[in-house]
Amino acid sequence: MAVVIEHLHKFKPLNQLPRCRLQSYSHFDHTMLDNFTHNNNITHNTSTSFHKSYSTPCLSLATKAKEEFETPNPRIEIISGHKAPMVHTLVAEVAIALASGVKPTPVSSGLGGAYYLKSRKGNTIAVVKPADEEPLAFNNPKGFVGRMLGQPGMKRSIRVGETGHRELAAYLLDHGGFSGVPPSALVKICHVTFNVNNMGLASNPPFKITSIQRYVEHETDAGDLGPSVFSVSSVHRIGILDIRVLNLDRHAGNMLVKNFHGNYVAGMAELVPIDHGFCLPESLDDPYFEWLHWPQASLPFSETETEYISNLDPFKDAELLRRELPLIRECSVRVFILCTIFLKRATAAGLCLADIGQMMTREFIGDEENWSILEHICVHAKANLDVEINSDGTDEVKEYDQMFVFDKDFIDSLNQNEVALKHQTTDKPTKMMKFTSNGEKSNLRDIRLTRLIQECDTKDGCGPSGIPILRSVSFAAHNNNHDAGVCVSFEEMKDEEWTLFLEYFEELLPQAFEEKKSTSLFKQRLGNSCEF
Repeated sequence: MAVVIEHLHKFKPLNQLPRCRLQSYSHFDHTMLDNFTHNNNITHNTSTSFHKSYSTPCLSLATKAKEEFETPNPRIEIISGHKAPMVHTLVAEVAIALASGVKPTPVSSGLGGAYYLKSRKGNTIAVVKPADEEPLAFNNPKGFVGRMLGQPGMKRSIRVGETGHRELAAYLLDHGGFSGVPPSALVKICHVTFNVNNMGLASNPPFKITSIQRYVEHETDAGDLGPSVFSVSSVHRIGILDIRVLNLDRHAGNMLVKNFHGNYVAGMAELVPIDHGFCLPESLDDPYFEWLHWPQASLPFSETETEYISNLDPFKDAELLRRELPLIRECSVRVFILCTIFLKRATAAGLCLADIGQMMTREFIGDEENWSILEHICVHAKANLDVEINSDGTDEVKEYDQMFVFDKDFIDSLNQNEVALKHQTTDKPTKMMKFTSNGEKSNLRDIRLTRLIQECDTKDGCGPSGIPILRSVSFAAHNNNHDAGVCVSFEEMKDEEWTLFLEYFEELLPQAFEEKKSTSLFKQRLGNSCEF
């Protein structure tokens, strides 16, 4: 059977059709997913994340999915991302490689299972990461097992088995390839050699749900070079993406340096961001930005970058995520909306990338981890929201208000801590002021808040091997210490409350930005030069 590419997708016809036994089908058989989840004790329903594939790189004459499932020939099908640019080209290349007998090559680095896929000529064309081989997943080939799909993973606000969806999300949100995220998709690969624990490299597992990304030719990564060789534009564009998606793991190893054949000129090397599985968390977790203290991050945005940021539409992008990746929970989408609004308003206020990143990052004072300025703003915005909801004087309390109680001492303790921090350090972001509303409402700061906090409870919520599971518990907050794994979440807000919350959030931003700018005046500004 030959590989056939539909011309309506603008693929160039092959000069010579290679012999291909690869099969595909256009309708996903949900009974297969049921068998998969039953056999592996998966605890939550993932069927909503699978879609009909309207176009596949390889077409089969078979009419029954069951017949194709039982056929031991390798095949691949796009599950999500079929509308993303350059995805079909990537999957078609992979399909031809698999049909030619090419086997995935395991990647030795990293904590999760990952594989290189090569063309018949030996060139690496893609990186594949199966969902059930992620760190802590049941088929992880490197010994990091113990949890089931859907449970909290290496990052408490990102669940096991869902990093592949976030890889695709980063690509979908990188409009026009502005930040250089490689083409990505979520696919199903059948009868191809992958790891199955207790069996080693299984010769032909029925299928694996995996993310797939275009392999980027590179000479090294950012960890092997000093930041002075990187271009300002490259650092800014990666930083803009990281702010939008609240990347929890932007380290030097996942910024690749394009091939310069050893000839690195200061300020000219271009970076390519990869590995976005730890973005779009379900709560305002603590991000990690490797570029935060690089000199490029302290330079102002260019006109092109400023225009790109101003044209971002967080609500339109949120609809894109809901439509293409329904498995990503609404609380993650709301975190994305919040961070994009924060980026847009901060840029309009004249803040640089470093200023914005610092306001989103938590501080360590001694052994304590303290809330970021962004988290402080959210807490105060939520307090204002509850003042508005309860300003009619009624004593009605919603059911979810019983879950968490912040008393008046909590808000006072935040302000006391902020004053203390100002005296302890001068090179860290200034903490937020009280953000009081009008006079007659100031005595309502002890009104109960909705569930804004999640905590990792190790007493009565443990997964296999005694690994604690993230769950919501009652928490009376009297400080802003994060030793217990506390995060700000928006999961329980109703749509009307979320809309009103965003209004209060935006009202608090100008004053926060002014304070940030006032604390940054003493820093040396490097101007627009790209020489360091």
